Amino acid sequence: MTEGSILKNLLIFAAPVLIGNIFQQLYNVADTAIIGNILGDNALAAVGASSPVYGLLISFSNGVANGFAVIIARYFGAQNERELKKSIALTYLLSAVMAVILTVTFVAALHPLMKVLKTPDDIIGKTENYLRIIMLFSAVTVTYNMLAAMMRAVGNSRAPLYFLIVSTIVNIGLDFLFVKGFGMGISGAAYATVISQMISVVLCFIYAWKKCRFLIFDRSELVFDKALLSDLISTGSAMGLMHGVVQIGSVILQSGVNSFGTATVTAHTAGRKIDEIFMLPLGTISMSAATFTSQNYGAKKMDRVKKGILCSIMIAEVWSVIALTAALLFRNPFVKALSGSTDEYILSTASKYIIINVAFFFILDVLLVLRSSLQGVGRKIVPITGSIMELVLKTVTVTILAPKLGYLGICITEPVIWLVCAIIVLADYIMFMKTLRKETVK
Repeated sequence: MTEGSILKNLLIFAAPVLIGNIFQQLYNVADTAIIGNILGDNALAAVGASSPVYGLLISFSNGVANGFAVIIARYFGAQNERELKKSIALTYLLSAVMAVILTVTFVAALHPLMKVLKTPDDIIGKTENYLRIIMLFSAVTVTYNMLAAMMRAVGNSRAPLYFLIVSTIVNIGLDFLFVKGFGMGISGAAYATVISQMISVVLCFIYAWKKCRFLIFDRSELVFDKALLSDLISTGSAMGLMHGVVQIGSVILQSGVNSFGTATVTAHTAGRKIDEIFMLPLGTISMSAATFTSQNYGAKKMDRVKKGILCSIMIAEVWSVIALTAALLFRNPFVKALSGSTDEYILSTASKYIIINVAFFFILDVLLVLRSSLQGVGRKIVPITGSIMELVLKTVTVTILAPKLGYLGICITEPVIWLVCAIIVLADYIMFMKTLRKETVK
């Protein structure tokens, strides 16, 4: 990504990542659609109540993996083979430690967390059963995110896509088999997700062993390099916290949603899933921007760093126009297809959430691209500060806005947060641009 057309490089790299993210999202969407249509609104609400907690696991582990990948991409761009291999070896070690910590923490805290989130009594048992199965196999999620991030760091965004396609098809098939065929309820959907993720991990290892052997480290490459270890931990933790803190805010926001009852939880679940689908290209573009800026920053091509960031924002804005158009035209059919519900309150409430959020994607574009790009060039403090601000504002919503404005307070929370955080991150980007002017442009 350090040579040739910037737009072409970004699009070619982002396309497989986007398709892969779509298939990864299908894990949850398939669970939601199958459960909603087969088991009904109550079961759908149970899975919906689990989404922010499951999302916290995904977001944090994916953020840490992408943080490790930033360092790998930097050495790859600089063609520093020795440091590249050492960073890969330490990534395995740190990912294993993270998997153990996440599993123990999430399983131990599950029931108290569900109580704190005010999960309705009629769904709390189902929600805990679903999450417990997922959390016991946290290592599978961490391992896949690690391998996929390392492949993308060295410019290979296609292989993880192929494996996700296979595992997603398996997941949908197992959903039908376990939920409908074996009558296992939402626990069956959880087992289907875990098994299909295991398949993607096995395929990643096989591919890496045969085609990208340097991604499988030798023991001699596992060296205690204090500076490198510190760089990996700080960058991985920064990106993990950035994503994790944002998701913790979503967990807190979910407690506000839960307080409105099961019907609102069902509506929010459907609306949130559709909103996340519309948001996928934005996450993909920001991830591509981070890899692009990291490789070119490592190669000392500062002019390409600046142009890559601006080009990424332009691509994101184009998608936002498309997403808003689709949301305005098709939001009701989307909600009906996903939830299987005919309840007018559920349909109208979900539609309200979708429109309010998608209408402000043009602000979210700037926030996501700049935040990821700044992480890619080693600026860690401000992106995390913006994420903490997001957490604080979501807490304020639950305690102040939601009781006064009802579900409308939930709907307007994220657009307001995006605006505040975008201003913070934009200020840091301007400072970074001033620094770049002092660098040698090649």
